Amino acid sequence: MRAEKTEIQRTIRRHQLREMVPLADSTIYEMEQRGEFPRRFALSARCIVWDLAEVQAWLLARRTKPIRRAKHPDVTKRKSRPIKVRDQAPEEA
Repeated sequence: MRAEKTEIQRTIRRHQLREMVPLADSTIYEMEQRGEFPRRFALSARCIVWDLAEVQAWLLARRTKPIRRAKHPDVTKRKSRPIKVRDQAPEEA
């Protein structure tokens, strides 16, 4: 009879995840749905956890990957409170 060594994966709960990843719950949920964040799973009906190794790997990947910055919105095209472009004064010769 051989004794098999099983590796126990450490899991973290929501409050521990928030300490590691300072994103809103809704942001994390949306990223999970798009496949951009490790998926949560249920240990029981009331206990939702994430795999610690997966979260740490995600953090390491984010550290090495450059982040694309969002472009600034064009405020002249918004419907409420649009900003009008000022007319340039003609240059005097």
